[in-house]
Amino acid sequence: MESQDIKNAISGILVVDKPVGMTSHDVVEVIRRGTGIRRAGHTGTLDPRASGVLVILIGPAVRLSEFVSASDKRYQAILRLGSTTDTYDADGRFTRQATAPVEVTEAQFEEVLKRFIGEIEQTPPPYSAVKVHGRKAYEMAREGEEVELTPRKIQVHHLEVLEWAPPEVVIDVHCSSGTYVRSLANDVGNALGCGAYLVGLRRTKSGRFSLRDAVPLRKLQEAFTAGNWYQFLIPAAEALADWPAVELNPDEVEEVKHGHRVKAQPGTQPGLVRGVSMAGELIAIMGLDEATQEWQPKKVFFS
Repeated sequence: MESQDIKNAISGILVVDKPVGMTSHDVVEVIRRGTGIRRAGHTGTLDPRASGVLVILIGPAVRLSEFVSASDKRYQAILRLGSTTDTYDADGRFTRQATAPVEVTEAQFEEVLKRFIGEIEQTPPPYSAVKVHGRKAYEMAREGEEVELTPRKIQVHHLEVLEWAPPEVVIDVHCSSGTYVRSLANDVGNALGCGAYLVGLRRTKSGRFSLRDAVPLRKLQEAFTAGNWYQFLIPAAEALADWPAVELNPDEVEEVKHGHRVKAQPGTQPGLVRGVSMAGELIAIMGLDEATQEWQPKKVFFS
Protein backbone atom coordinates (compact mmCIF):
# COMPACT_ATOMS: atom_id res chain seq x y z
CA MET A 1 0.00 0.00 0.00
CA GLU A 2 1.40 3.39 -0.96
CA SER A 3 1.94 5.86 1.83
CA GLN A 4 0.07 9.16 1.65
CA ASP A 5 3.43 10.99 1.57
CA ILE A 6 4.35 9.26 -1.69
CA LYS A 7 0.94 10.07 -3.16
CA ASN A 8 1.27 13.71 -2.13
CA ALA A 9 4.58 13.89 -4.01
CA ILE A 10 3.12 12.56 -7.29
CA SER A 11 2.71 15.31 -9.86
CA GLY A 12 2.06 15.01 -13.55
CA ILE A 13 -0.35 14.59 -16.42
CA LEU A 14 -2.62 11.80 -17.59
CA VAL A 15 -3.88 12.24 -21.14
CA VAL A 16 -7.12 10.29 -21.46
CA ASP A 17 -9.10 9.32 -24.54
CA LYS A 18 -12.53 10.09 -23.07
CA PRO A 19 -15.36 7.81 -24.18
CA VAL A 20 -18.75 9.14 -25.30
CA GLY A 21 -21.34 9.28 -22.51
CA MET A 22 -19.19 10.50 -19.62
CA THR A 23 -18.76 14.05 -18.40
CA SER A 24 -15.24 15.42 -17.98
CA HIS A 25 -15.90 15.52 -14.23
CA ASP A 26 -16.82 11.81 -14.29
CA VAL A 27 -13.38 11.05 -15.76
CA VAL A 28 -11.64 13.16 -13.10
CA GLU A 29 -13.50 11.19 -10.41
CA VAL A 30 -12.39 7.86 -11.95
CA ILE A 31 -8.80 9.10 -11.82
CA ARG A 32 -9.11 10.36 -8.25
CA ARG A 33 -10.40 6.97 -7.15
CA GLY A 34 -7.87 5.02 -9.18
CA THR A 35 -4.81 6.98 -8.06
CA GLY A 36 -5.98 7.77 -4.53
CA ILE A 37 -5.00 11.41 -5.22
CA ARG A 38 -7.75 13.93 -4.54
CA ARG A 39 -5.97 16.85 -6.16
CA ALA A 40 -6.84 16.41 -9.81
CA GLY A 41 -8.57 18.43 -12.51
CA HIS A 42 -9.08 18.62 -16.27
CA THR A 43 -7.90 21.46 -18.48
CA GLY A 44 -10.98 21.99 -20.64
CA THR A 45 -14.45 20.46 -20.57
CA LEU A 46 -15.40 17.95 -23.22
CA ASP A 47 -19.17 17.48 -23.61
CA PRO A 48 -20.61 14.06 -22.63
CA ARG A 49 -21.45 13.33 -26.29
CA ALA A 50 -17.86 14.10 -27.34
CA SER A 51 -14.88 11.78 -27.18
CA GLY A 52 -11.14 12.27 -27.40
CA VAL A 53 -8.27 14.05 -25.72
CA LEU A 54 -8.90 15.10 -22.13
CA VAL A 55 -5.83 16.35 -20.25
CA ILE A 56 -5.92 15.63 -16.50
CA LEU A 57 -3.46 17.31 -14.15
CA ILE A 58 -2.79 15.52 -10.87
CA GLY A 59 -1.02 16.56 -7.67
CA PRO A 60 0.90 19.88 -7.64
CA ALA A 61 0.67 19.93 -11.47
CA VAL A 62 -2.90 21.28 -11.12
CA ARG A 63 -1.25 24.68 -10.65
CA LEU A 64 -0.47 24.61 -14.36
CA SER A 65 -4.18 24.54 -15.17
CA GLU A 66 -4.64 28.19 -16.14
CA PHE A 67 -1.76 27.95 -18.62
CA VAL A 68 -2.66 24.57 -20.12
CA SER A 69 -6.40 25.39 -20.33
CA ALA A 70 -5.64 28.35 -22.59
CA SER A 71 -4.08 26.08 -25.24
CA ASP A 72 -5.52 25.64 -28.72
CA LYS A 73 -7.75 22.65 -29.43
CA ARG A 74 -8.36 20.49 -32.50
CA TYR A 75 -11.50 18.51 -33.34
CA GLN A 76 -13.10 16.28 -35.92
CA ALA A 77 -16.71 17.43 -36.07
CA ILE A 78 -19.65 15.82 -37.86
CA LEU A 79 -22.29 18.32 -39.01
CA ARG A 80 -25.72 17.36 -40.28
CA LEU A 81 -27.10 19.84 -42.81
CA GLY A 82 -30.76 20.75 -43.28
CA SER A 83 -32.06 20.95 -39.69
CA THR A 84 -31.41 22.91 -36.49
CA THR A 85 -31.89 22.16 -32.79
CA ASP A 86 -32.21 24.34 -29.70
CA THR A 87 -28.96 22.95 -28.25
CA TYR A 88 -27.12 23.06 -31.62
CA ASP A 89 -26.43 19.32 -31.28
CA ALA A 90 -28.26 15.98 -31.44
CA ASP A 91 -29.38 16.21 -27.79
CA GLY A 92 -31.81 19.05 -28.47
CA ARG A 93 -35.30 19.48 -29.86
CA PHE A 94 -35.66 20.34 -33.51
CA THR A 95 -36.35 23.98 -34.21
CA ARG A 96 -36.31 23.33 -37.95
CA GLN A 97 -36.42 20.01 -39.79
CA ALA A 98 -35.44 19.15 -43.33
CA THR A 99 -38.37 18.54 -45.63
CA ALA A 100 -36.30 17.98 -48.78
CA PRO A 101 -32.74 16.97 -49.66
CA VAL A 102 -30.15 19.68 -48.97
CA GLU A 103 -29.23 21.57 -52.13
CA VAL A 104 -25.71 22.57 -51.13
CA THR A 105 -22.60 21.62 -53.10
CA GLU A 106 -19.23 20.87 -51.53
CA ALA A 107 -17.81 23.97 -53.23
CA GLN A 108 -20.56 26.15 -51.71
CA PHE A 109 -19.95 24.61 -48.29
CA GLU A 110 -16.20 25.24 -48.49
CA GLU A 111 -16.78 28.82 -49.60
CA VAL A 112 -18.99 29.51 -46.56
CA LEU A 113 -16.52 27.70 -44.26
CA LYS A 114 -13.79 30.21 -45.24
CA ARG A 115 -15.82 33.02 -43.62
CA PHE A 116 -15.28 31.40 -40.23
CA ILE A 117 -11.47 31.28 -40.38
CA GLY A 118 -9.55 33.95 -38.45
CA GLU A 119 -10.65 36.06 -35.51
CA ILE A 120 -14.44 35.92 -35.33
CA GLU A 121 -17.17 36.73 -32.83
CA GLN A 122 -19.07 33.73 -31.55
CA THR A 123 -22.13 33.53 -29.29
CA PRO A 124 -22.04 30.50 -26.97
CA PRO A 125 -25.02 28.09 -27.22
CA PRO A 126 -27.97 28.85 -24.91
CA TYR A 127 -27.52 25.35 -23.46
CA SER A 128 -23.98 25.91 -22.14
CA ALA A 129 -22.27 26.34 -18.78
CA VAL A 130 -21.60 30.05 -19.42
CA LYS A 131 -22.85 32.06 -16.44
CA VAL A 132 -25.41 34.84 -16.80
CA HIS A 133 -25.87 36.91 -13.63
CA GLY A 134 -24.38 34.07 -11.60
CA ARG A 135 -26.56 31.35 -13.13
CA LYS A 136 -25.60 28.75 -15.73
CA ALA A 137 -27.15 29.43 -19.14
CA TYR A 138 -28.37 25.84 -19.58
CA GLU A 139 -30.28 26.00 -16.25
CA MET A 140 -32.08 29.15 -17.44
CA ALA A 141 -32.75 27.64 -20.88
CA ARG A 142 -34.24 24.47 -19.34
CA GLU A 143 -36.64 26.61 -17.32
CA GLY A 144 -37.80 28.34 -20.49
CA GLU A 145 -36.10 31.66 -19.71
CA GLU A 146 -34.69 33.80 -22.50
CA VAL A 147 -30.90 33.55 -22.42
CA GLU A 148 -29.01 36.58 -23.71
CA LEU A 149 -25.37 35.60 -24.17
CA THR A 150 -22.67 38.07 -25.16
CA PRO A 151 -20.61 37.24 -28.25
CA ARG A 152 -16.94 36.58 -27.55
CA LYS A 153 -13.88 36.80 -29.77
CA ILE A 154 -12.37 33.45 -30.74
CA GLN A 155 -9.65 32.41 -33.16
CA VAL A 156 -10.27 29.73 -35.77
CA HIS A 157 -6.91 28.77 -37.26
CA HIS A 158 -8.01 26.14 -39.75
CA LEU A 159 -11.18 24.53 -41.14
CA GLU A 160 -11.12 21.72 -43.67
CA VAL A 161 -13.64 19.28 -45.12
CA LEU A 162 -12.47 15.72 -44.41
CA GLU A 163 -15.52 13.90 -45.73
CA TRP A 164 -18.40 15.14 -47.86
CA ALA A 165 -21.38 12.78 -47.50
CA PRO A 166 -24.47 15.04 -47.39
CA PRO A 167 -26.50 15.58 -45.37
CA GLU A 168 -23.45 14.87 -43.16
CA VAL A 169 -20.07 16.57 -43.43
CA VAL A 170 -16.93 15.80 -41.41
CA ILE A 171 -14.67 18.79 -40.81
CA ASP A 172 -11.32 19.35 -39.11
CA VAL A 173 -11.47 22.32 -36.70
CA HIS A 174 -8.33 23.92 -35.22
CA CYS A 175 -9.36 26.71 -32.86
CA SER A 176 -8.59 28.70 -29.74
CA SER A 177 -9.67 27.59 -26.30
CA GLY A 178 -13.24 28.67 -25.52
CA THR A 179 -14.59 27.88 -28.99
CA TYR A 180 -17.96 26.12 -29.07
CA VAL A 181 -17.98 23.75 -32.05
CA ARG A 182 -21.77 23.43 -31.58
CA SER A 183 -22.11 27.18 -32.19
CA LEU A 184 -19.80 26.92 -35.19
CA ALA A 185 -22.03 24.18 -36.66
CA ASN A 186 -25.16 26.29 -36.09
CA ASP A 187 -23.55 29.45 -37.52
CA VAL A 188 -22.29 27.63 -40.62
CA GLY A 189 -25.81 26.23 -41.15
CA ASN A 190 -27.33 29.70 -40.85
CA ALA A 191 -24.79 31.12 -43.32
CA LEU A 192 -25.66 28.33 -45.80
CA GLY A 193 -29.36 29.06 -45.33
CA CYS A 194 -30.23 25.40 -44.77
CA GLY A 195 -29.38 25.05 -41.07
CA ALA A 196 -27.00 22.56 -39.44
CA TYR A 197 -26.31 20.93 -36.10
CA LEU A 198 -23.51 18.90 -34.54
CA VAL A 199 -23.99 15.11 -34.47
CA GLY A 200 -20.49 13.97 -33.51
CA LEU A 201 -17.36 15.47 -31.98
CA ARG A 202 -13.92 14.02 -31.27
CA ARG A 203 -11.14 16.14 -29.80
CA THR A 204 -7.94 15.11 -31.55
CA LYS A 205 -5.58 17.57 -29.85
CA SER A 206 -5.46 19.76 -26.74
CA GLY A 207 -2.42 22.00 -26.52
CA ARG A 208 0.59 19.85 -27.39
CA PHE A 209 -1.15 16.56 -26.52
CA SER A 210 -2.83 14.55 -29.28
CA LEU A 211 -4.63 11.20 -29.55
CA ARG A 212 -1.16 9.60 -29.93
CA ASP A 213 -0.48 10.56 -26.30
CA ALA A 214 -3.92 9.53 -25.02
CA VAL A 215 -4.76 6.35 -23.11
CA PRO A 216 -8.26 4.88 -23.47
CA LEU A 217 -10.02 5.24 -20.12
CA ARG A 218 -10.71 1.48 -19.91
CA LYS A 219 -6.98 0.74 -20.29
CA LEU A 220 -6.17 3.27 -17.56
CA GLN A 221 -8.73 1.66 -15.24
CA GLU A 222 -7.09 -1.73 -15.84
CA ALA A 223 -3.73 -0.16 -14.93
CA PHE A 224 -5.19 1.22 -11.68
CA THR A 225 -6.26 -2.32 -10.74
CA ALA A 226 -2.86 -3.74 -11.73
CA GLY A 227 -1.04 -0.96 -9.88
CA ASN A 228 1.11 0.04 -12.85
CA TRP A 229 -0.67 3.21 -13.93
CA TYR A 230 2.51 5.27 -13.39
CA GLN A 231 3.68 4.17 -16.85
CA PHE A 232 1.12 6.60 -18.32
CA LEU A 233 2.10 9.57 -16.13
CA ILE A 234 3.70 12.39 -18.14
CA PRO A 235 6.01 14.88 -16.32
CA ALA A 236 4.24 18.19 -15.61
CA ALA A 237 6.90 20.20 -17.46
CA GLU A 238 5.89 18.54 -20.75
CA ALA A 239 2.53 20.33 -20.67
CA LEU A 240 4.37 23.51 -21.63
CA ALA A 241 7.13 21.92 -23.71
CA ASP A 242 6.23 24.10 -26.70
CA TRP A 243 6.73 27.30 -24.66
CA PRO A 244 10.06 29.13 -24.90
CA ALA A 245 12.42 28.19 -22.06
CA VAL A 246 14.95 30.25 -20.15
CA GLU A 247 17.65 28.21 -18.45
CA LEU A 248 18.45 29.37 -14.94
CA ASN A 249 21.81 28.80 -13.27
CA PRO A 250 21.79 27.51 -9.66
CA ASP A 251 21.98 31.04 -8.20
CA GLU A 252 19.10 32.23 -10.40
CA VAL A 253 17.06 29.16 -9.44
CA GLU A 254 17.38 30.16 -5.78
CA GLU A 255 16.35 33.75 -6.58
CA VAL A 256 13.31 32.67 -8.60
CA LYS A 257 12.24 30.12 -5.98
CA HIS A 258 11.93 33.01 -3.52
CA GLY A 259 9.96 35.13 -5.98
CA HIS A 260 12.87 37.41 -6.88
CA ARG A 261 13.53 38.73 -10.38
CA VAL A 262 16.47 37.73 -12.55
CA LYS A 263 18.10 39.58 -15.44
CA ALA A 264 16.94 38.84 -18.98
CA GLN A 265 19.21 38.80 -22.03
CA PRO A 266 19.33 42.15 -23.91
CA GLY A 267 16.72 42.37 -26.67
CA THR A 268 14.47 39.71 -25.13
CA GLN A 269 10.93 39.70 -26.54
CA PRO A 270 8.00 40.08 -24.09
CA GLY A 271 5.81 37.11 -23.22
CA LEU A 272 5.55 34.20 -20.81
CA VAL A 273 8.35 31.62 -20.63
CA ARG A 274 9.29 28.53 -18.66
CA GLY A 275 12.11 29.06 -16.20
CA VAL A 276 13.95 25.74 -16.07
CA SER A 277 16.95 24.53 -14.09
CA MET A 278 20.09 23.27 -15.81
CA ALA A 279 18.70 19.76 -15.10
CA GLY A 280 15.54 20.61 -17.05
CA GLU A 281 13.17 20.90 -14.06
CA LEU A 282 10.32 23.39 -14.37
CA ILE A 283 11.03 26.02 -11.72
CA ALA A 284 8.56 28.80 -12.61
CA ILE A 285 6.43 30.55 -15.18
CA MET A 286 8.01 33.97 -15.76
CA GLY A 287 7.01 37.15 -17.55
CA LEU A 288 9.26 39.94 -18.84
CA ASP A 289 9.23 43.38 -17.23
CA GLU A 290 10.18 45.38 -20.31
CA ALA A 291 11.07 48.48 -18.32
CA THR A 292 13.78 46.74 -16.30
CA GLN A 293 14.52 43.85 -18.71
CA GLU A 294 14.04 41.37 -15.89
CA TRP A 295 12.12 38.10 -15.62
CA GLN A 296 9.39 38.31 -12.98
CA PRO A 297 8.26 34.94 -11.57
CA LYS A 298 4.48 34.59 -12.07
CA LYS A 299 4.04 31.10 -10.59
CA VAL A 300 6.75 29.15 -8.80
CA PHE A 301 6.61 25.33 -8.73
CA PHE A 302 9.53 24.62 -6.40
CA SER A 303 10.08 26.22 -3.02
